[in-house]
Amino acid sequence: MFDIREGSFARAIQSRLNFVTLFVCCRQHQKKSTIGQERPGEARKSIPRWVTKWEEIMKSLNVLAAAGSIAALLATGSAAQTTLTAETTIPGQIPHTMIAALGEYAAAEGIAALQIAEGQTGTNILKNVAEGKTDVGSVPFLLVFLMEKGAGPYGTIGAEEGAKLAANLQILVPYNFAVHYMFAYDSSPVKSWDDLAGVRVLNGPPRGNALSGARAIIKVVTGLDDGEGYDGVQLNWGQMTSAIAANSADVMVLPLAMPDPIVTASLAAGNMTLWGIPKDAWESEGMQRYLSSPGKAPFVRNRSEFVEQEGLTLASDTDGTLRGIATPGGNIVHKDMPFELAKALTAALISNIDNINSKTASMNSASLGIIDAEQTGLCGPIQIRYHPGAVAAWEEAGYEIPDCAKP
Repeated sequence: MFDIREGSFARAIQSRLNFVTLFVCCRQHQKKSTIGQERPGEARKSIPRWVTKWEEIMKSLNVLAAAGSIAALLATGSAAQTTLTAETTIPGQIPHTMIAALGEYAAAEGIAALQIAEGQTGTNILKNVAEGKTDVGSVPFLLVFLMEKGAGPYGTIGAEEGAKLAANLQILVPYNFAVHYMFAYDSSPVKSWDDLAGVRVLNGPPRGNALSGARAIIKVVTGLDDGEGYDGVQLNWGQMTSAIAANSADVMVLPLAMPDPIVTASLAAGNMTLWGIPKDAWESEGMQRYLSSPGKAPFVRNRSEFVEQEGLTLASDTDGTLRGIATPGGNIVHKDMPFELAKALTAALISNIDNINSKTASMNSASLGIIDAEQTGLCGPIQIRYHPGAVAAWEEAGYEIPDCAKP
């Protein structure tokens, strides 16, 4: 690959031009040095016209050669850095951070230039990558499962076509999108998970994984159903902050990337408390069964690992632990991406894990660099595997990819 980093391209062109200039000068010097010289016993002879004509032709060819060399160098330089398309969510979320980081480090290392489309839905991102319309996308792994089964948002394409498309998908880097917790204002009547009966619970948008996840978690922890045991409130993401501040719900059960923008903005209206899943509920058979379902992963951290926020109390268990249900996903590509390109893109992220984690405090929820099968939600019902190039990059960096997640 031709190096097009600053200065190198100009130096390469100058080197080629210097060579051509030197060649022409030498030819001219050779001509001058032979004119007027005579061999012993020979009369001085004039230079034949055909020799002079030949010299003129050679000069013209050298100029053309120089121009051709410059064109070749330009073509080589412009083709050196691959241009890739990428799709992700809105800024401020973990998936956006991961795609933006990939674009930054891929460009810095001369691997590729990413053209990033922001604010895209996971449903469309997944389909575009599977169809080869987009090179890199950030998606929750649950969508891969739904595509494979021709279910949910992929019901119109059917199981057969869905399975074919899902088979095209492979992982570069896994990470969590968010983690489900419960939180409420300190003025709320809700002081624990035991207080959800009969109250208003903001549990997500009208459709999607956030809503189904919140309902399932509340059911396992409390035994209550939406619409019967409590009053579920559904709002679009853009409406939530103002609705929370206006006390449109007594408590919220939502996927968050702490410190999450929704919580941070809501703190302006009053102090809040955030709860993880209680240990006894966490260890129950129902919760363990839920954790093994597609698109779920455990997230267990000590309270000390969270970023402190003024006005927010983290209500952990007696051991200082907060437990939540993570939504695992990652940067995915089409299986036909060249091995070396996939390897280089993955390696660029692996070598910058510490830098990425320091970009935003919410990356604390991402579990970036953890490739354990259980914590990434792989090797169960979801069949997506790593790209061979990604496997090589992770293993060269000293990580061990589970055999069940290898292609």
